[in-house]
Amino acid sequence: MKIDLHIHTSTGSDGTLTVEEVFQEARKRNIDFMSITDHDSLAGQAKATALAGEYGIGYISGVELNVTFQLEPNWSISLDFLGYRFDSGNQQLKSKLELLRKYRETRARRILAKLNIEFDKENIEKFTDEDIKEIEVGVDGAFGRPHIADYLVKRGIVSNRQEAFDRYLVRCNVPKFPLSPVEASSLVRNAGGIVVLAHPNDPNGTSLAKISSDLDRQMNFIEKYMLKYIDGIECWHSRHDSKATAGYISFAREHALLMTGGSDCHQKPILLGTVAVPDYVAEQFELRNDGT
Repeated sequence: MKIDLHIHTSTGSDGTLTVEEVFQEARKRNIDFMSITDHDSLAGQAKATALAGEYGIGYISGVELNVTFQLEPNWSISLDFLGYRFDSGNQQLKSKLELLRKYRETRARRILAKLNIEFDKENIEKFTDEDIKEIEVGVDGAFGRPHIADYLVKRGIVSNRQEAFDRYLVRCNVPKFPLSPVEASSLVRNAGGIVVLAHPNDPNGTSLAKISSDLDRQMNFIEKYMLKYIDGIECWHSRHDSKATAGYISFAREHALLMTGGSDCHQKPILLGTVAVPDYVAEQFELRNDGT
């Protein structure tokens, strides 16, 4: 069985393929069980549920939420929660995600203003309203830094996304909407879903690796601050090494947590189905195509 429970699309966030194209690719790659987990967006869920039925692929609803843990007045950490198997028509969840979407647009414009300050220092032509409109035209889902990075590449200011982040977007960042762990967890659970901590040891992403690369310290953090908010751990991930995967499998079993896994595919390159996730991960879920 091929399983991928962490996939992004252009329909809902910062992937490069639409929901339809993701399912076409999933069929080519013989995916048996999957979930689209766009950032702060349910835009592709109805279509995904319908296509899963057409293609005979097991599917559960999914979303990825950025969560801010405010631990002390001057210490916070940003992490990602994955929500699964919720009612994608839940009005409370939909309303909150719409608020997050609008904030993403405001945040993006503030980042662009910061970029213009940097461009002025480097004698680079600044972004105008026309540039902003052109970026927005290319945004199918939630507006984020990757869309700005792609436009920097298009303008010839940088050669690729990574350079865009390294030279500008890390320095010109604006904080994301401060969604608390209790609110994120409640939103998903009240919609009938489960909450999973995403990629806890991702060295290049939003993860506990920002606190420490030591797995024991990461797990101590989860035990101290997070267990009441989560139902599972993403043990298998495209940027987890074998040690991290084994460590988190053991941790999940010790604490009776669900275990999930996925590629975190944004289609650059297409990683769909490339992470070896064992069959028993699917067995934790009822395989049904009803959007829950």
